[in-house]
Amino acid sequence: MSGWEYKVVPAPTKGVKGKGIKGAEARFAHALETLMNTMGQEGWEFQRAETLPSIERSGLTGSTTEWRNVMVFRRALVAAMDAFEPELLPAPEVVAQPVSPSSAADRVDQSAEHTASAASDTSESDTTTDADNAEEPTIAQDTGVDANFVPGEGAKQMLPDNGVEGTSDVAGMTASLRKLASRRSDAATKS
Repeated sequence: MSGWEYKVVPAPTKGVKGKGIKGAEARFAHALETLMNTMGQEGWEFQRAETLPSIERSGLTGSTTEWRNVMVFRRALVAAMDAFEPELLPAPEVVAQPVSPSSAADRVDQSAEHTASAASDTSESDTTTDADNAEEPTIAQDTGVDANFVPGEGAKQMLPDNGVEGTSDVAGMTASLRKLASRRSDAATKS
């Protein structure tokens, strides 16, 4: 959808001298011509000249009506939506990795040990910062799954993301959200 952008400028009231221009009428015409050419170079198209009333203050409590001469210009407005061309991106590939029950139990044990060691580390020294305690998540070499993963009640099934919010059903809080909440609550109690 395209539209118009308008610009209203005061009309010249005096003529402008120029080479070979003689007489008041010619100078006034030259002033109009100069203004219109300047606006045209900026992409504005002349529409019309108008004489419009302007109510102005006169003295402390009075007002008068002055008539003002203005020139109206317009140019095409290129809407951002006209220039926008959406591009569909390829859908991400979803690769399901089978996880054996024994490896999930190992991760639970590792997570419990990690939580216990982190609790003892924080009790030993209160001067450490969260940045000192932060660890990079390690990825198990054989399964390609985060070793700090805590399985639990949460999302039963996640559908592939199609770019629209709210497409998959989630029951309860996922383990990763639970872990994030516990980190934040621990950080809040430390401060």
